[in-house]
Amino acid sequence: MRRVAAVLVLALSACGRPAPDRDTALRRAAEFLWTRQDRDGGWHSETYGLLKSGQSLTPFVLRALLEVPESVLARPAGGVDRAVEFIRRHIDAEGALGRADPALLDYPNYATALAVQALVRAGRRDEVHRMVACLRRQQFAEHLGWNEDHPAYGAWGMGGPERPPPHTGHLDLSMTRHVLEALHDAGVDPNDAVFRKAEVFLGRCRARDSGFFFSTVIVDGNKAGKEGDTYRSYGTATADGLLSLLALGARPDNPRVTAARSWLVSHHRTDFVPGFPDGLESDWRTGMFFYYAAAGARLGLATALVDRQRADGSFRNSSFLMKEDDPLIATGFAVTALAAGRN
Repeated sequence: MRRVAAVLVLALSACGRPAPDRDTALRRAAEFLWTRQDRDGGWHSETYGLLKSGQSLTPFVLRALLEVPESVLARPAGGVDRAVEFIRRHIDAEGALGRADPALLDYPNYATALAVQALVRAGRRDEVHRMVACLRRQQFAEHLGWNEDHPAYGAWGMGGPERPPPHTGHLDLSMTRHVLEALHDAGVDPNDAVFRKAEVFLGRCRARDSGFFFSTVIVDGNKAGKEGDTYRSYGTATADGLLSLLALGARPDNPRVTAARSWLVSHHRTDFVPGFPDGLESDWRTGMFFYYAAAGARLGLATALVDRQRADGSFRNSSFLMKEDDPLIATGFAVTALAAGRN
């Protein structure tokens, strides 16, 4: 997916600062994250109990840090090795991460997908095949009893026990995008049926204006609400949809890619997530800011981040809606955004 920033360049100057300021911000943010690595090799939230296990946070942070060129910041000796060993210790017999405590699942599909990407980027592929097989089993498809007529077909949910019909649990475009990127990075053939099935779900999340909304099943998850009889597109979902299409192997000149890219270009904002109509009372437009910054930057969208950095090098959202008030999460997203296009 590193080709994305190169092929989808949008010349938007977010803050008018010269490039060295961006590199300085990236170095300071990466330094902050490395200083928060625990002795066990993982990153553990001090804000949210669910994320204290480190199973989803560790691959999330490691994946972001592996995007930082060593010309910007040299990685601490043994830091990557310790993080990789932490991930390996927590992979269960089925190949999933995030299930160490069955009573308190730590976003297993998200954790497993991010771990696949982190391990591939670290050159440690020994567990990847087993983890990919686990992600395949989690797709809402025929092997679990789901047929193409169901709105959940082709998607991924949070993980945990495999779900036969009729109960989908939570499923969404964000989770699906992360799994698709993991499968892509792991080298799954673009013609594989797993991608064809996912394409069905992506088509159902595409709005009439060529942007994307969040979920075909979780009605409240479509945070920008409805316009007429369809859900509105908004920035984070459209970025997720576009990144999903690219993970499926769609070319940059594919009509769906160019249409979604045009939506992002025409709606882009540097102060909040676009797509929420005036008058709609929603804190999501600011609560998802760092998520949007990370996804948008990988698509060539410049984002104002440097001025938001705190004295210790971290970033933090005042909103808790996407858990971006946890500096490990906000800073991880910021590192991904600042590193985009540097490698």
